[in-house]
Amino acid sequence: MSTQATLVDYGLGNMLSVHRMLEHCGAKVNIAALPDDIISAERLVFPGVGAFASGMQELAKRGMIGALREFARGGRPILGICLGMQLFMSIGEEFGEHVGINIIPGRVKQIPSVNNLRNSVKIPHIGWNAIVNEQNKESWDNGILKGIQPGEFVYFAHSFYVDLRDKQLCIAQCVYENTSIPAVVRLNNIHGCQFHPEKSGPVGIKIIKNFLTLA
Repeated sequence: MSTQATLVDYGLGNMLSVHRMLEHCGAKVNIAALPDDIISAERLVFPGVGAFASGMQELAKRGMIGALREFARGGRPILGICLGMQLFMSIGEEFGEHVGINIIPGRVKQIPSVNNLRNSVKIPHIGWNAIVNEQNKESWDNGILKGIQPGEFVYFAHSFYVDLRDKQLCIAQCVYENTSIPAVVRLNNIHGCQFHPEKSGPVGIKIIKNFLTLA
């Protein structure tokens, strides 16, 4: 019997490629277009492409914000991808300050245009980059990165990053233009990837399979 995975549709997700990846990894995929679809899910995948403010607007219009918070409190696995992960945070600073879903304490900030060596930084950060592990080795080995070696490459496409209130929630980082960026975050059952697993080849497949096997 295949694992059930529910993909949240709020108008801004990379739905087709994520749907195909989930099916490729053995999941039976359901689509959540209503709050009740979220609340009744076995596990949720929350994708996202675009701006923080418009993401929250679309979730509010569909009445999904409360349902996502309720699901996260329930202990079942949830995975946010790119903007999806960013929307988990408390506040987003893209085009003004906006309240997020607020299930992980943190702020979404623009990647600095100048790094700590005073060199200009090309924004957005697009392309393949390595994920590394400076701490939380246990969380790396027991979550969605199980079986993946530090230094593996995954695919990024973003201009903003998450600044976590509790830095221990950062499971993996990447270094872009001498700036450290959280690449994988985790708070209990809530997981997030700044990169796109569905575009990250064999490493992305392993991450999705790991998520599908989480209790």
